[in-house]
Amino acid sequence: MPAPLPDTLTMLHRLIAAPSISSATRSLDQSNLTVIEHLHEWLEQLGFQTEVMHIPGHAGKANLIATLGTGPGGLVLAGHTDTVPCDPELWRSDPFFLTERDNRLYGLGTCDMKGFFPLAIEAARQFVDQKLKQPLIILATADEESSMSGARALVEAGRPLARAAVVGEPTSLKPIRMHKGILMEGIRIQGRSGHSSDPSLGANAMEAMHAAIGQLLQLRQELQQQYRNEQFAVSVPTLNLGCIHGGDSANRICGSCELQYDLRPLPGMTLDGLRNAIGERLRPLSDRFGVQIETESLFPGIPPFETPAQSELVRLSEKLTGHRAEAVAFGTEAPFLDALGMDTIVLGPGSINQAHQPDEFLALDQIKPTVELLRSLIAHYCL
Repeated sequence: MPAPLPDTLTMLHRLIAAPSISSATRSLDQSNLTVIEHLHEWLEQLGFQTEVMHIPGHAGKANLIATLGTGPGGLVLAGHTDTVPCDPELWRSDPFFLTERDNRLYGLGTCDMKGFFPLAIEAARQFVDQKLKQPLIILATADEESSMSGARALVEAGRPLARAAVVGEPTSLKPIRMHKGILMEGIRIQGRSGHSSDPSLGANAMEAMHAAIGQLLQLRQELQQQYRNEQFAVSVPTLNLGCIHGGDSANRICGSCELQYDLRPLPGMTLDGLRNAIGERLRPLSDRFGVQIETESLFPGIPPFETPAQSELVRLSEKLTGHRAEAVAFGTEAPFLDALGMDTIVLGPGSINQAHQPDEFLALDQIKPTVELLRSLIAHYCL
């Protein structure tokens, strides 16, 4: 006989004890397969049809699509299986061991967002012996904290498909229907070094970068005049100059210079449109300064996300939680599920204030309300 399904806290303990850090730094990046295997085993025991989707080009990374019931429509409960890196010496307890104290559950990923899966499974238990009219899908993805490779693979595969999707990121159980996008881009300028006593001997990459920065700041001003959404705490798109490197000596013409920046677009703005606008502004600087200018995307980017305020899922979530749907600045996998044609919101236990922090925790008093909320959503979309 198969082992009985673990209880909620035991499931969370096992997920926390399975490190699954994703990072653009290769030495920190880890597989998520142990987490996927746990979820695969538990959901299969409950009667879900399960599929492990390995991510092309990303060894040791996979998504899990687990489906209860058949037919079109239904509900997706989605979360990511990876965490950010951590500094164990800054924690009061082992980040890879679930620790209960002060009516909180501590551990890396408790709120962001391994903690969502045991609660989704607990909510689903109530429905395994009922005949669902539309399917319930529990979706677990890879690499949300780095490349979003798991979510991108789902879009390429065109699945899963359902009527609605809830991304269980930590929102303190308040529905989120909008968030900004994320662009992280680099500019590399190659000039020609020479003796600083005669500027004609070279082409100064730093001077060209000064002009490039001017173009970026001018574009930022124009975008902030053109786009505004008062539902965001920072109501305009932002552009941050993050780091710059160039030159090697005060008495040499700067031969090369590199800038990295971050741009957070509002809903209604497109990543490709922004990249094209920036490219058009930088192109004339090559001839003006006699340099070569290259641009690159530091990662593919996250589109801005918006579900209409009058959508069925938004209205239902507001009714069930007692909170009006809000907007946040952080990015999620919601725009990728939205791109698959699903009515999508972000809604889950825990606070974003605890995410990516030492002593990350999920408050115990969030557990029961989350399970009850998910049961209500499942009943609405699947029964």
